[in-house]
Amino acid sequence: MFFKFNKKHALVASGILRGMTDIHSHILPGVDDGSPTVQSSLGLLRFFEELGVAQAWLTPHIMADRTQNTPEKLMECFEQFKRQYAGPIVLHQAGEYMMDAAFPDKLNTGVLPLGKKHLLVETSYMLPPVGLHDILEQVRHAGYFPLIAHPERYTYMEKKDYIALHEEGYEFQLNLMSLSGYYNPGAKAVSEWLLKKGMYTYVGSDLHHLERYQPMLEEMKLTTEQLDALSMLIANNEYI
Repeated sequence: MFFKFNKKHALVASGILRGMTDIHSHILPGVDDGSPTVQSSLGLLRFFEELGVAQAWLTPHIMADRTQNTPEKLMECFEQFKRQYAGPIVLHQAGEYMMDAAFPDKLNTGVLPLGKKHLLVETSYMLPPVGLHDILEQVRHAGYFPLIAHPERYTYMEKKDYIALHEEGYEFQLNLMSLSGYYNPGAKAVSEWLLKKGMYTYVGSDLHHLERYQPMLEEMKLTTEQLDALSMLIANNEYI
């Protein structure tokens, strides 16, 4: 989809979210800092229905201090939740993996991939894990393509770091709301730069709750160039 007029457009009104596959959300109830209950999760999905989202990947946090979030337990929760949702959105289960000290063991014992071969991974916002590049290579050796979630939010990264990771073939996932300033001005500026440079491959909502998310999304406006670039990421999501 290409927008011909060099002005800012309301994102929702542009229609590019209709039919979208969202690849990053915290909708699965009661497993992390996202939706706490089934009812709130159903409310999040109703919001997605209004936007026209067609498919959604549920990607709860999996990290050292959430020992209960094993693949088996999360799949059990997912199957229970699916039975309580009667809407049109096709649901899938994966995970968002913190690259912490416990992560290598998880790679060995089993993970919940995103799509056929991707693994959604993240780091602390303030500091990288020791041996970040080695850990990413471990993901590759385990047979997955590491997809780095919301890199624009990592305050320790500089432009040279993004360029190096991108040139090494690692893929980046944009948090949609970073472009609105939802997180902070720094994340907004970096997301705009990465999008302009064509360094993102995919985009996700990272939806946790509606309090600020819904009104800011509905007010969000992007330039013609940003909408064109975003529409290509949305298209990529279909083939994750």
